[in-house]
Amino acid sequence: MKVTVVGAGNVGATCAQIVAEKNIVSEVVLLDIKEGLSEGKALDLWQTAPINYYDTRTVGATNDYSKSAGSDVVVITSGVPRKPGMSRDDLISINAGIVKSVTENVIKYSPNAIIIIVSNPLDVMTYVAYAVSKSSKNKVLGMAGILDTARYRAFLAEALDVSPRDIQALLMGGHGDTMVPLPRYTTVAGIPVTEMLDEETLAKIIDRTKKGGGELVNLMGTSAWYAPGSAAAQMVEAIVMDQKRVFPCCVKLEGEYGLNDIFVGVPVKLGKNGVEKVMEVKLTADEQELLVASAAAVKEIMDVVDGMNIL
Repeated sequence: MKVTVVGAGNVGATCAQIVAEKNIVSEVVLLDIKEGLSEGKALDLWQTAPINYYDTRTVGATNDYSKSAGSDVVVITSGVPRKPGMSRDDLISINAGIVKSVTENVIKYSPNAIIIIVSNPLDVMTYVAYAVSKSSKNKVLGMAGILDTARYRAFLAEALDVSPRDIQALLMGGHGDTMVPLPRYTTVAGIPVTEMLDEETLAKIIDRTKKGGGELVNLMGTSAWYAPGSAAAQMVEAIVMDQKRVFPCCVKLEGEYGLNDIFVGVPVKLGKNGVEKVMEVKLTADEQELLVASAAAVKEIMDVVDGMNIL
């Protein structure tokens, strides 16, 4: 099995490192546009193999997609962060162009690859990759829900002073302020979290989760990478190992939850075929309303991309 990670920055390199150390594929390829960056990081990673006891070969390449040929899974982290003076539409235009170009090159050399999008704005970049790749909807998905859920679970573990391993949770909708946390589906070793935390405390944790990315940017002056890279690696593992894991991921909906032709986070089953099933859970009227509003926010940005005639 072969995995390619496009973008050798912090998120991409973290994802590549974790996948390599799991020893679940024979080769991980790192690709980047910056001369020598991916080669250097791949070499550095390979030199940890004797220390961390794994066999996965790590290979780097600068703009040479032929090295990615025959990849089973491709993770795309490429894109630029929003800079001072840059409008939202500027950011969307730049990153959509990057994701389009990367996806075209990926599909050229790995037409059957399952593509995982990490680039932001994530939901819309997943739409871009899907439109450009012309792959089936089960083969193009975005990483957001796993990251958002991890943050939610981590904050809950702190508040309850319990292991995060015992917390199961579900978030839906778009990545960002419009995400839809579902406390009804949040449990601690099977115990509903609503029985363990008061409504006010839970509301504060949900609000912190929605602003989780911004909190880290304010602290570090840049976006997070350990958790996003780990989340993408967990998706890779579920696919290459055919684990049938159930995760919240950004996928194209075609009637599920009453939504059509929209890319938002919902629980799905991940296996060797990518998205093997979209799980439809029962939502209250209020939860459904929040999901519809979140989808509308994503659709607004999808319309912006359509108006740019990039695709």
